[in-house]
Amino acid sequence: MTPKVETTTDDLGITTVSFFHPAHNSLPSTLLTELANSITATGQDPQTKVIILRSEGERTFCAGASFDELIAIQDEAQGLAFFSGFAKVINACRTCPKIIIGRVQGKAIGGGVGVAAATDYCFASTQAAVKLSELVVGIGPFVVGPAVERKIGPAAYAQLALDAAEFRPATWAKDRGLYAELFDTTAELDAAVQVFAEKLARYNPDALTALKQVLWEGTAHWEALLVERAAISGRLVLSEFTRQAIQQFKSK
Repeated sequence: MTPKVETTTDDLGITTVSFFHPAHNSLPSTLLTELANSITATGQDPQTKVIILRSEGERTFCAGASFDELIAIQDEAQGLAFFSGFAKVINACRTCPKIIIGRVQGKAIGGGVGVAAATDYCFASTQAAVKLSELVVGIGPFVVGPAVERKIGPAAYAQLALDAAEFRPATWAKDRGLYAELFDTTAELDAAVQVFAEKLARYNPDALTALKQVLWEGTAHWEALLVERAAISGRLVLSEFTRQAIQQFKSK
């Protein structure tokens, strides 16, 4: 199946932005750019009242960076460009004037945790375990770090970032604020997302936009900060340690 980003809007003004990649919904740079652009365009669309951000498939919400693309990076400029893709998605969510509901049906890994954290209100399944695996392959969760830390706090962020080989269960993520509610089945998850989206779509859109600005207060500097963080990862990905670690990870 072909990687894709799709956007649909229903009669109530609920816009769904959905992404897919056959490699566990990993995000290569082309898909990251498409996703960021779709979120930005949707946010400016007067027909849209609320946004649902989701991925396709059952087992994995998002596996983070594409290892094939990571191993192909040859210099710092390419590294910066790739990791800036995650910065663009997070900043697109942050600056979008519409409330974004996250729908996380499976595991969120690395950048996938950052995408979930960049939504304004996130529903998840009980299968939606989380892991920041970047340190295992010689880099770190630098770009997604501000979004994750904003949601779960410094101590929990440090636990995820340092204990990089282990998944934390969805209940752990809910207890720390990443997820608002958990559901045992995908059907229950989707029903809850739809009910909440319809509820928001009936509220005053100007009030929602003003509230969104308040919720993200103090993050204006992220436009520059996340690019600076991307440069750190872009340098580290060139190290021999990281290249060997990625190859070992791919061969498992």
